[in-house]
Amino acid sequence: MLATATRGRLSGALLLRTRSRAVRQFATVLPNKPSETYRKVTHPEGELSAQLQQELKTTSRFVLPVYARPPMVFVSGKGCYLQDSQQRKYLDFTGGIAVNALGHADEQLAQVMFDQANTLLHTSNAFYHHNAGNLATELVSLTMKEGGLGYALGSQMSEAATEDDPRIFFTNSGTEANEGAFKIARKYAKERWATNGKSGECTQVRVLSFENAFHGRSFGALSATPNPKYQAPFTPLVPGFDVGKLNRTEDVERLVTPDTCAVIVEPIQGEGGVSVANEDFLRSLRARCTEVGAVLIFDEIQAGLFRTGRLWAHSNLPVDCHPDIITMAKPLANGYPIGAVLMRGNISKAMSVGSHGTTFGGSPMATALGLHVLRRLADLAEDVRINGEYLKQRLSKLSEWFPQLAGPVRGRGLILGVPFHGEGINAKIVELARQRGVLLLTAGKDVVRFVPSLTVGRVEIDHAVDVLEGCLSELSESR
Repeated sequence: MLATATRGRLSGALLLRTRSRAVRQFATVLPNKPSETYRKVTHPEGELSAQLQQELKTTSRFVLPVYARPPMVFVSGKGCYLQDSQQRKYLDFTGGIAVNALGHADEQLAQVMFDQANTLLHTSNAFYHHNAGNLATELVSLTMKEGGLGYALGSQMSEAATEDDPRIFFTNSGTEANEGAFKIARKYAKERWATNGKSGECTQVRVLSFENAFHGRSFGALSATPNPKYQAPFTPLVPGFDVGKLNRTEDVERLVTPDTCAVIVEPIQGEGGVSVANEDFLRSLRARCTEVGAVLIFDEIQAGLFRTGRLWAHSNLPVDCHPDIITMAKPLANGYPIGAVLMRGNISKAMSVGSHGTTFGGSPMATALGLHVLRRLADLAEDVRINGEYLKQRLSKLSEWFPQLAGPVRGRGLILGVPFHGEGINAKIVELARQRGVLLLTAGKDVVRFVPSLTVGRVEIDHAVDVLEGCLSELSESR
């Protein structure tokens, strides 16, 4: 029914290429009017079965109630789909909040997990194991090849080790990665202070972040996340954090001062509304950080690791826009907890034995999975660019067909957002889509975010956007 309904309303050719698929090149077309196929509710959330009520009650009894969850319980998944305890199937365009890059229940990943669990699960960082070094090498090698961290596209790793080689610290999450980056930046500033012969206590300790940023919920990361909803209940926060506006190049010199030890920015803000930091702004940050000796940190936790179709969201930018530190996490092990801090060699020299650590970070299991996922994602990069462009073309029609509701799509690759006009409209659209079997996320105050698995295909994209169009048609009539 989907194919028939879609085929009947198509016009205007859009030439796309595909990679590692049955054909190398094909023509497709975009719809000339919104879909009417999915206007009716197919996954109602009104009356709950006795079984479902009991499942929800069991969870609610002892689990801290800090999440707003819809009344359903997922029991299995495959690819881009989830199934709940009522045997209802959902198309997942949340990707576990940009985590499940290879989709659900990937058989190859499951085999790696099985083999590693039967070989070596955990050692602690008191000892070496093979996998951490292998994953670190792959991350550095890919960063040089794909561009990032000061390396131009096509750079190669030298055969012999050098003092300037990048270094990696493995963590368990993105928040931990950002916390580690703050510590490294502050220690680097203090080492620099002493090396330059300055007397007294180092005053270069401040950290600059930007409005609508999201860097995590532990105290340091929360202090760099200037959202009253997250911060207000936990004040006083860590002192020494300043806030600027994204893409306000004229403010950079005033905000980044000789007392600034670190600037942290997301090249694409995920949680804050899928806002893209522009090239001139990032270049200005880079120049000013170099001038005052501050460390520039790019939080690539949501936008990095091929979600834009490039290894890093800044890989396509000139090296004079690049950071000193990259933080990463979400998709690196496709749902198994892992994060990492990747830093330039000169920054890493500030750290010594005992200056930072973790019990679980970089475990044999986490890094085995990370290595497998990273290599698979590298092979998907072109598909992500092609499918991301197709999704963007589909979403761009919404502001044309529903101008009273939708604004222009923004983002790159498979991290896209559409702003909607009116308080709470984005949350309402997420609810309506869920009741029609498609899972979406909000972002910021007014955006619906699209971060599906990087394995998503054209069929899933068409289905998701057709459902979204049906929701907007319903919403338009009810206003």
